[in-house]
Amino acid sequence: MAKKIDLNASEEQTEVRPITEAEAKEAAEMADMPDLSGIAISAEEMGDEVTAVDADYGAGQIQVLEGLEAVRKRPGMYIGSTSERGLHHLVYEVVDNSIDEALAGYCDTVGVTIHKDNSITVTDNGRGIPVDMHESGMPAVEVVLTVLHAGGKFGGDGYKVSGGLHGVGISVVNALSTEMDVEVRRDGKIFAISFSRGVTTTKLHEIGTSDTTGTRVHFVPDPEIFTVTTYSFDTLKHRLRELAFLNHGITITLTDERGDEVRSETFHFDGGIRSFVEHLNRKKEIINPTPIYFNGIKDDTVVEIAMQYNDSYMENIYSFVNNINTEEGGTHLAGFKIALTRAANDFARRLNVLKDKDGNLSGEDVREGLTAVISLKVREPQFEGQTKTKLGNSEVRGIVDSIVTEGLTEYFEENPAVTKKVLDKALMASRAREAARKARELTRRKNALEVSSLPGKLADCSVKDPDQCEIYIVEGDSAGGSAKQGRDRRFQAILPLRGKILNVEKARLDKIFANAEIRTMITAFGTGIGEEFDLAKRRYSKIIIMTDADVDGAHIRTLLLTFFYRYMKPLVDHGHVYIAQPPLYQIRKDKKHFYTYSDEEQAKKLDEIGRDGVTIQRYKGLGEMNPEQLWETTMNPEGRTMLRVGAEDAEAADELFTILMGDKVEPRRQFIEENARLVRNLDI
Repeated sequence: MAKKIDLNASEEQTEVRPITEAEAKEAAEMADMPDLSGIAISAEEMGDEVTAVDADYGAGQIQVLEGLEAVRKRPGMYIGSTSERGLHHLVYEVVDNSIDEALAGYCDTVGVTIHKDNSITVTDNGRGIPVDMHESGMPAVEVVLTVLHAGGKFGGDGYKVSGGLHGVGISVVNALSTEMDVEVRRDGKIFAISFSRGVTTTKLHEIGTSDTTGTRVHFVPDPEIFTVTTYSFDTLKHRLRELAFLNHGITITLTDERGDEVRSETFHFDGGIRSFVEHLNRKKEIINPTPIYFNGIKDDTVVEIAMQYNDSYMENIYSFVNNINTEEGGTHLAGFKIALTRAANDFARRLNVLKDKDGNLSGEDVREGLTAVISLKVREPQFEGQTKTKLGNSEVRGIVDSIVTEGLTEYFEENPAVTKKVLDKALMASRAREAARKARELTRRKNALEVSSLPGKLADCSVKDPDQCEIYIVEGDSAGGSAKQGRDRRFQAILPLRGKILNVEKARLDKIFANAEIRTMITAFGTGIGEEFDLAKRRYSKIIIMTDADVDGAHIRTLLLTFFYRYMKPLVDHGHVYIAQPPLYQIRKDKKHFYTYSDEEQAKKLDEIGRDGVTIQRYKGLGEMNPEQLWETTMNPEGRTMLRVGAEDAEAADELFTILMGDKVEPRRQFIEENARLVRNLDI
């Protein structure tokens, strides 16, 4: 049994002393102690009974809010996009219904199958969608699948918590599928119903008997809607594994029938989000081997927290509400951060890690090297938009604050050795932050005395509207000279970098600010970095990395991407970072010339024009091109090719940067061994 905590016990009084202005500001932000009444804290795994319901789930729980035609006209409103992301979102919507059944205590097995024709089947052993007649005159299952804003989650007692609160999930999937077949096992019978593009083609009818319950949904995405209709096994695997972590005890199986051999993976984690945190940190050096775990309940809101520190300088906090990844955070994340900072400072004073003369640790200091998973179950979540990436419930902030305060206080008291290690790391981060602040101020002071606040090596553009401007980051003065002469001065800026920038994966902020090339970029972009980053202050809509097509160029590109991802991540998230694609070859024949960007393209072009009388030039460096060639091939918006940098899977991106750019050699060696056969054009 978990130990119960006396929430009304009086706290020991700390000594009153004069504080600095900065401390006063921080104290003001954290002054209101959370309400700790009515909370039950436990360090044991949360039981299923928390979200389980006893009420009947029938036609009476299905409430209709309105009708389905707009979905096909504006699919992006409902699933985010009609590209690969939206395609996979269809699967998530169906699976989420099965997970909601699991949360209600009626489902423990979910199966997802990708068929050879890229259609999808999702099965579960839940209660089955109700089949009795709804007050609208249709069977409840038909209402759920054909009417927008219809479902069992608007009221009644069919579900206590769920992710799908808009009632647009499975009906949208139906509207955007050429075919959908649904089988429901319920009340000892098997029922079937079919649809095409949201219209019922075969009415609900009985096809057999069954002594089990559950739902089977098979659908074919509509190629008229989606630009991509091929599912990625890895993309689905990531999300399904995530759901298995967030709902301990559930078994999720993913099967792919498309290859020569059937591929299948099963996810089941009894450790829940503790296992999730261990999974995220598996390539890193750990400070506390056993993750900090606690959960609490207040006002029907269930909070689960798992935390583990590593020796890196980055924080990775993943927050979820009703299994939905709230990528933009929200009130629950704010509550967590405030409580963590307050608890850390309290114990730092108690353990004498912070002396009387020392200022408080900042939130950034306390979260250095932290990997955390925050999972909430909220009865009435208020998400910002249908994509549900940010939680807006104001009351949740106080609830999370209270539970985290109480849970961390208990953990810190019972584990002083681990607490000391964590606080010592935070103190080191604080000293580095102070050094970084001084470096930042020095930079600003120096710039204030100059005629222009922009770095001298920057060749800026004349247009001042950020949405029209772009900046090329180029390698060295040679390429910089060609780029400056070849560019369109109105909207294209050029920033040459000298040598390789610092590997920020292995450095704290003070060292980062001491690096002249990084300082130059920060000043040129105008956004600031880290906690100070403000996307609205950017000076360019496109930041384009333009390096040589050799090993050094690739290395510089990787160092720059590491910096952007770790300290200017919103630039990546909002699609402002690009990689230029200069040509590898120039082919000349007679008076004509052609540019090709790969060996395959070159061979194809040679087959097309003939190989007699051909001169081929291989470009290893941008400096080998004259300004006109550079403009024609790489910088002219009318004809250039660029790759936009994105991170669809933040967890995978974090892991890759850790492996490739971190301190540990073994994971990097393993990565190289596994991927060596994929190398092309090795430059040695």
